[in-house]
Amino acid sequence: MSVPFQGSLFGVTEEIGLRPLDGLSRTPLAHGAWIDVLPGWLTGADQLFDVLASDVPWQAERRQMYERRVAVPRLLAHYGEDDPLPHPVLDRARRALGEHYADELGEPFRTAGLCYYRDGRDSVAWHGDRIGRGARHDTMVAIVSVGEPRVLALRPRDGGTGVRQRLGHGDLIVMGGSCQRTWDHAVPKTAQSVGPRVSIQFRPRGVA
Repeated sequence: MSVPFQGSLFGVTEEIGLRPLDGLSRTPLAHGAWIDVLPGWLTGADQLFDVLASDVPWQAERRQMYERRVAVPRLLAHYGEDDPLPHPVLDRARRALGEHYADELGEPFRTAGLCYYRDGRDSVAWHGDRIGRGARHDTMVAIVSVGEPRVLALRPRDGGTGVRQRLGHGDLIVMGGSCQRTWDHAVPKTAQSVGPRVSIQFRPRGVA
């Protein structure tokens, strides 16, 4: 069921910008994986959601699943290294993350993938970003969420206790260490009446 997007600030307009990254909180996970979380890193997230929802050239894709092609249950957009991002704050966010994690990551974040979850029926199945170097080496994927919160669930690939993180309204999560190789993550479907959400995923070169 689709419901209208409800801003978190009761109609108060907040300037689109970024808070300092020094409030990041790290949670170690099994097998050398970890996540960093910073709620509300991006200010004016509700305004940015409106811009992205209307201005991004969203694509509805279909993918082969066994013997039939099915609709991907979300809208997608991808920005390569040389593509202009759909709002200047995303360039600033990618640069700020690259500077903050320069020593650990050893390279900048290069690409941006956007997902538009229109309601609770939209989702992404369990997976790791293991196309390319993420299947063999530690790396990082940083996700900024705008719009209504949705759960990002993580679980170890070999079984065990998982983690659920509710993200929206400018929240940041960074998955690092072995997370893409040894853990899977998903945005599950929900029967609850939830509004739309856009996630922006920043990745280094060769990770997808």
